Amino acid sequence: MKRRTFIQQSTLAGAGLFIGNMSSLAAPLQYPVVRTPADKRNFTSTAVENAIKEFQANVKQPELAWLFENCFPNTLDTTVFHTTQNGKPETYVITGDIDAMWLRDSSAQVWPYLAFMSQDKPLQQLIAGVINKQTTCILKDPFANAFYNDPEKKSEWEKDHTDMKAGVHERKWEIDSLCYPIRLAYHYWKLSGDTKPFDAQWQQAVKTIYATFRDQQRKTGNGSYKFQRTTPHSTDTQPMRGYGYPVKPVGLICSAFRPSDDATLFSFLVPSNFFAVVSMRQAAEMFTTIVKDTATAAQFNALAGEVEKALQQYAVVELKGYGKVYAYEVNGFGSYNLMDDANVPSLLGMPYLGAIKTSDPIYQNTRKLVLSADNPFFFKGTAGEGIGGPHVGQDMIWPMGIIMRGLTSTNDAEIKTCIQMLQKTHADTGFMHESFHKDDPKKFSRKWFAWANTLFGEFLWKTYKEKKQLLA
Repeated sequence: MKRRTFIQQSTLAGAGLFIGNMSSLAAPLQYPVVRTPADKRNFTSTAVENAIKEFQANVKQPELAWLFENCFPNTLDTTVFHTTQNGKPETYVITGDIDAMWLRDSSAQVWPYLAFMSQDKPLQQLIAGVINKQTTCILKDPFANAFYNDPEKKSEWEKDHTDMKAGVHERKWEIDSLCYPIRLAYHYWKLSGDTKPFDAQWQQAVKTIYATFRDQQRKTGNGSYKFQRTTPHSTDTQPMRGYGYPVKPVGLICSAFRPSDDATLFSFLVPSNFFAVVSMRQAAEMFTTIVKDTATAAQFNALAGEVEKALQQYAVVELKGYGKVYAYEVNGFGSYNLMDDANVPSLLGMPYLGAIKTSDPIYQNTRKLVLSADNPFFFKGTAGEGIGGPHVGQDMIWPMGIIMRGLTSTNDAEIKTCIQMLQKTHADTGFMHESFHKDDPKKFSRKWFAWANTLFGEFLWKTYKEKKQLLA
């Protein structure tokens, strides 16, 4: 992902404006209207607007009501471009301040709206359009992480030392880029019953995912992918002629880059391999039930079983003071990297993706590790504490990491603390950011980052539905 400088955001709270849609509350509230005006929104969902009204009517913390209205619909308000192409819905989704569609981000950005599809058919069509657009992207290049809406547009990264194509924004191979579209498609099908997006093109795209995963097990050499970039940033390129440091072919899948778009140190990225196991089994179920193709389903199930067995054998490390924990990256030779990154899939976020049970004892040990000073990317300061990563750098906490901590917690006090921390660190903007400094929330990166906004809305909505007392 393109690197950015920090943004200093001036305080908005003293602007003397009143928040929209909250006139029913007893007293005027000193929060400015920062949400995109209704007539300038890219898409409006009746069901999502009703959820906002319900939240505001029942959550008596004015700031949380304001934040929910700003953040939860941010993807729909600002980042979706929905059309019909050849009689099929198609939806291009930008990340926010970058006009490109990441397979990961676009899936995650619309994910929280799946639950509202039954109340809002246009919203269902929008999400079907995302699935259709992702199918086109995967067929163009399964190794690419981000694409343009214009299939002929050339990238600012066109000189990267890899097989760049027109219409591709960036070609960083990341396992999760191919897992997220399966996750979205699977749950779309389960919640809607609609199978129209899963046509011959979609089936070919998913078969391409299988072939790509097999290729990147690297059992007979380096595989089909390599990547290098002429850059001063070591996390933006791969060594060894673009193939990364050697791995032992033990059954795990290589990922040249992390979900942060930073280069892996050891190519067997553990949380992404866990995610792949879940995704492949979901794909197998879809091919069995929808497509009636048991042969392809068997291939997916066999590969999922192979990766799962390798994870049990190679991803677990015995660590003094913690017991057995999951490493973040391994190479199959015995080397491992103990850390976690805020971007999802992360070790912390594996239960959120359905990749592991929260009660798993190794996960619980790992959770203690990654939320401690023994994780080199866990930062704690006067403004808050949480996981960051190399992408933005030292002492920069990612709200996404705090949100994921809350979403995967079974402890009410921890959930409430996460909400309060996010409430205190939005820098008076009314939105979440990519990251903020541990001692100064007004030093933050990415003013417009829709994934973090929508994920925060998902966290608040889940808490409202399950543990409303924590929002009091």
